[in-house]
Amino acid sequence: MCARTRIKICCIASADEAALALDAGADALGLVSAMPSGPGVIDEAAIARVVAWLAAQMPARADSFLLTALRDAAAVAAQHARCPTHTLQLVDRLPAGERARLRQALPGVRLVQVVHVEDESAVAEALAAAADVDALLLDSGSRRGAVVELGGTGRTHDWSISARIRAAAPCPVWLAGGLNPQNVGEAIRTVRPYGIDLCNGVRTEGRLDAAKLQGLVRAVRMADAQPHAV
Repeated sequence: MCARTRIKICCIASADEAALALDAGADALGLVSAMPSGPGVIDEAAIARVVAWLAAQMPARADSFLLTALRDAAAVAAQHARCPTHTLQLVDRLPAGERARLRQALPGVRLVQVVHVEDESAVAEALAAAADVDALLLDSGSRRGAVVELGGTGRTHDWSISARIRAAAPCPVWLAGGLNPQNVGEAIRTVRPYGIDLCNGVRTEGRLDAAKLQGLVRAVRMADAQPHAV
């Protein structure tokens, strides 16, 4: 049996968008808190409303991810208390020891560390982080410009590097960065990730697009049905 690639739709702005993504077949939803740049940011009150709406769905229909750019464990834990998602997506590098402190503060919350694949150094960074988290997410941000980009760039990165990380990592690996219904099949065949993560690629003029969502899900399931090279 072929593996089933999980689908995470990010930049969810409301319960209506959450419902649209879930109805299309999403397995997880991303809620974006304050960032230095990028799309999809909503205030914490709006995040809490979507989390409450999800909690009212019985049985639970999807995992919820809080994307945070905070780097201090105490501050992240306090934010999570206000926005109690299943999972924390750490979009920036944390100082040494902060992930362990966060794990201690929030033992029941899954931690996903984002690694921005800018060059070969991402391999060592990802494998070092993997020991402290429940999953990795490989994205296409950059710290090289005047404004730090921690996601939502709409750019792809070198998937061959992501494939090496996925093969070596001891935890699940999500793939993000410039994915859309047209290229997601190739991305899955190249990297074989646990899941894929999209924001811009399923939106039109900033709004979640039902037709693009349906096209994405079809493309993912077609890629899943094809045998993977070992």
